[in-house]
Amino acid sequence: MKKLMMFWVISMLFALNSFALEAKTTMSENIFTIKDVEGKSYTVEALPNGLQFKELQNKVVFLEFFGHRCPPCNKSIPKYIALQKKYKDQLAIVAIEVQGLTTAQTQTFVKEKGINYITISQADAGMLTEHIAARASWSGAIPFLIILNHKGEVQTMQAGLIPEDALANVIETLTKEAKAENNSTKNSKSTLETNTTKK
Repeated sequence: MKKLMMFWVISMLFALNSFALEAKTTMSENIFTIKDVEGKSYTVEALPNGLQFKELQNKVVFLEFFGHRCPPCNKSIPKYIALQKKYKDQLAIVAIEVQGLTTAQTQTFVKEKGINYITISQADAGMLTEHIAARASWSGAIPFLIILNHKGEVQTMQAGLIPEDALANVIETLTKEAKAENNSTKNSKSTLETNTTKK
């Protein structure tokens, strides 16, 4: 029964809201600069079907909207810490605090919780939060997670808690897909070069 439930959760993660971002875009701006609590800047480009974090390319990205007073959000933090540690080469977690903490307060919150992933105050997220709210028809419910593959394509959007095992399976599945695609591209390139050399 547990395995069946896990399969259902993973299936739902990949099926729900996969294309909602593409259909809802109305804003003309498509480049955003955000800054984490350590002062590092990230450039985010709005794609037709997702978001590309320039500094995080070729990684699975978990974009999480959370609040410091939100019990389910706080319950998710240890899970994200563990996932970021385990999949540090494959995963980048970007968490945006949306319950009004300043940059300094968010930085203090990060230190108190031992957070090891990218964390951003709402003020330092600029217009990105509003952009996503418009495109994803996000009502503000938290925690709210958007999962992007290595190309920045939205795989799912989900409000509420998600089991750690289900998220780990998603990371591994998307990582395998990225490797398979990369190998296919390399093989095609190698075949093309070989044919060109023969000519």
